[in-house]
Amino acid sequence: MFEERIEKAAELFKSGFNCSQSVVLAFADMYGFTQEQAARMAASFGGGIGRMRQTCGAACGMFLLAGLETGATDPKDREGKGANYAVVQELAAEFKKRNGSTICAELLGLKKPEGVSMPEERTEQYYAKRPCVRMVEEAARIWAEYLENRRSV
Repeated sequence: MFEERIEKAAELFKSGFNCSQSVVLAFADMYGFTQEQAARMAASFGGGIGRMRQTCGAACGMFLLAGLETGATDPKDREGKGANYAVVQELAAEFKKRNGSTICAELLGLKKPEGVSMPEERTEQYYAKRPCVRMVEEAARIWAEYLENRRSV
């Protein structure tokens, strides 16, 4: 059921969307968001949050979806907040288990952040040297598996 969404996430990345946008856009319609709204909502998380190479943008996209699915809306709802945080921690642990890290710089093998805000040109060489498409697919797959497990309970 979700395989098309996983493929869509990868295709969105290959079309030029950032890693976070690609994951969120693949599932946005499930939460009533337009493609434009979802793209804007996830825009700042690409490149490890604003290309600072911190938490992987694909993982951030997955966490953003977790908020749409399980996020508390009452500021006094401690149990709801805790339940959402538990989901995020579970997703992060699975992402780290599959990929070795949730940190963009580590996933890219960078010793230090580049310190440049401008994204690289998307070329054959870019895709050959970066695991980002795989991270996008993995984040979308983990999210799809979470949804399947949640809905089959």
